[in-house]
Amino acid sequence: MAEAHQAVAFQFTVTPEGIDLQLSHQALTEIYLSGLRSWKKKLIRLKNGVITGVYPASPSSWLFVVIAILATMYMRSDPSMGLIAKIQDLRILLKDGQSLSAQCQTVVSAVLFSTLLWFSLIFTMRMCLKQLLSYHRWMFEQRGKMSNTTKVWVALVRIFSGRQPLLYSYQGSLPNQPVPAVKDTVKRYLESVRPLTTPDEFERMASLATQFESSLGNRLQWYLKLKALWASNYVSDWWEEYIYLRGRSPIMVNSNYYGMDFLYVTPTPIQAARAGNTLHAFLMYRRKLNREELKPWFLMSSVPCCSYQFERMFDSCRIPGTITDTVQHWQDSDYVAVYHRGRYFRLRMYSSSRPLSPREIESQLQRILDDPSPPSPGEEKLGALTAGDRIPWAKARKEYFSLGVNKRSLDCIEKAAFFVTLDDDEQGMMGEDPAASLDRYAKSLLHGKCYDRWFDKSFSVVIYKNGKIGLNAEHSWADAPVVAHLWEYVLATDSFQLGYNEEGHCKGEVDASLPRPQRLSWDITPECQEQISQSLAVAQALADDVDFHVFSFRDFGKGMIKKCRISPDAYIQLALQLAYYRDRGMFCLTYEASMTRLFREGRTETVRSCSNESCAFIKALEGGEGVEVCRRLLRQASEKHQNLYKHAMTGAGIDRHLFCLYVVSKYLGVDSPFLKEVLSEPWHLSTSQTPVQQVELFDMVNHPEYVSCGGGFGPVADDGYGVSYTIMGENMMNFHISCKHSCSQTSSHKYGGQIRQALRDMLQLLCPDQREPSRTDQSQTKKDL
Repeated sequence: MAEAHQAVAFQFTVTPEGIDLQLSHQALTEIYLSGLRSWKKKLIRLKNGVITGVYPASPSSWLFVVIAILATMYMRSDPSMGLIAKIQDLRILLKDGQSLSAQCQTVVSAVLFSTLLWFSLIFTMRMCLKQLLSYHRWMFEQRGKMSNTTKVWVALVRIFSGRQPLLYSYQGSLPNQPVPAVKDTVKRYLESVRPLTTPDEFERMASLATQFESSLGNRLQWYLKLKALWASNYVSDWWEEYIYLRGRSPIMVNSNYYGMDFLYVTPTPIQAARAGNTLHAFLMYRRKLNREELKPWFLMSSVPCCSYQFERMFDSCRIPGTITDTVQHWQDSDYVAVYHRGRYFRLRMYSSSRPLSPREIESQLQRILDDPSPPSPGEEKLGALTAGDRIPWAKARKEYFSLGVNKRSLDCIEKAAFFVTLDDDEQGMMGEDPAASLDRYAKSLLHGKCYDRWFDKSFSVVIYKNGKIGLNAEHSWADAPVVAHLWEYVLATDSFQLGYNEEGHCKGEVDASLPRPQRLSWDITPECQEQISQSLAVAQALADDVDFHVFSFRDFGKGMIKKCRISPDAYIQLALQLAYYRDRGMFCLTYEASMTRLFREGRTETVRSCSNESCAFIKALEGGEGVEVCRRLLRQASEKHQNLYKHAMTGAGIDRHLFCLYVVSKYLGVDSPFLKEVLSEPWHLSTSQTPVQQVELFDMVNHPEYVSCGGGFGPVADDGYGVSYTIMGENMMNFHISCKHSCSQTSSHKYGGQIRQALRDMLQLLCPDQREPSRTDQSQTKKDL
């Protein structure tokens, strides 16, 4: 193939006259430029490592300390209180101290003292900042009524924080996640299950809890505290391994999640053009990430959050294993893997050490779209291996992809910056039934055809035939807010910064000398093809069972809810529980994901949203209690939910602590009936909010149509619901609901209708002067029901 020939830097043949050496100038130039780019990145990493290593100080502050010490000594004063003289006496720099004059020795000793003083100041500032960031009382104070203690604390945090931080500048100053007391966790757990159990069931659980607390719990807690002293985070490594990487069922639907394009706008209908801008925007983000130019995320504009999860965003892949998977991360990759009509391609994204322009990427992708070559045997549905069960994939990878051309091609996919699918389908909100088309769009992003995504990659970008785009992300390496940060940047950069010409193509010129994308080669045996078919059957059955419903709620939004003096997140959570009660006639264990990124390497914690207060409100509302009573109970339930959420964010949650105690018990080989029962309880309602983090990138006033629909995930329990929601601006909320067709008791559309009605009913309760829903809204609700 011509592509393979271009990749060869030199060739030689042996002839009777000797060795005939042929050099490819183009290939050698590319090798040189690629190496140059790699060294530039290493130097940038080194520079950023130095800046981050001394933060909150700066490298230039060292010079200031040295000059200040020397100036003080010049004025016949000893700021070291004799330490500089002692350093001179040690004579550690030069043998016998005879090679330098006394004055030079004094200067050298002063510089050494200044450096030690500088490092001591950095260490002190970091420890002070770490202690300050361990203060969380501010989170529990009423909004707008900051205590004097918190005001002083904010001032001190700003004093000890440096200026112009890089992405990872605060990593060394973040506090470690605290280990709660066993008695506190057990108490909060019993409180959370009281409304979900009968008196007899509760008494049994209380007895198990008391027995655990007074015996095995303290022993397990001792080991956990020992780990907390040694590890950066006592939860995250076990959470990644045992919750994600050791799962042997398919990660498609069960673990991976997706993100959607703009809801009402498609910037261009040309597939290759939309892909050109999108992929270039990813390169721009990666450049910022590698240079650490992305700003850390702050709460209250002063409290930094952990940025650890950003490290494995690009150049990463989940590798299957028979017992456990692993996440591998490579330092640099200058290409992406592309899938189209059953063929895999390697597309270089750099030329002469510069990233390809959007127009050049469009041209290269158009070459792939125009390529008429058929897939090789077994190639078309190869991706199904990543969609099926993990053990068969691990065995197939070892048996069929560990040598030769298959290994080289698989390495190309796994080591790519990310994965791209050029999909032949058209998706988005369109046609005579926009609601149904939106549901199909969600299912396509969640699982596609079960073989046209590489579900092991950190994320896969999907570009549809009509210009719509989407993203499917693997979950083990990071949580949804981190991927959402990337996705917001890409969407905004594509539409508002790069743009398109009048014909809908990318702007700029094309370098005609760019080599064609390289087609990957495979030698897939009939036995391997049989395994691919088996994995596809498992994945297809799982995908067909998913019932999905996506809708935008535009009757009102965050603005109206805040006018009612209630937390928007608490409002939505209560609406979800009210809708579930109306749908199933009972309460259930409810999971809401909360972040713990206030701590170093923190990930998530569970908020058990179903509380005594929320159940009391729902019972009163459905039991026909008076308006004032229901309103009072609703506000109490909202306050309780906010309190639960804040406890989870500050390390005082329930489930991660109990999970880690359970892991310790397994290592010690002891059984705990209490822990075993707690961790086996099913989450019939699993929910998550994806907040919009970069509001400044979007103009919701002048361009309200440029709004993403958010993203979603598959159902967690066979007889439960998965609900993801995004609050967009002041007047819009998006919901993604999933469940399984195989469960006769669940229906995503029916539950979606109940959510709409619950949102309206609660607003009428809080603000009775608001308008009644329109006939259109009522007919839509009836249709969903």
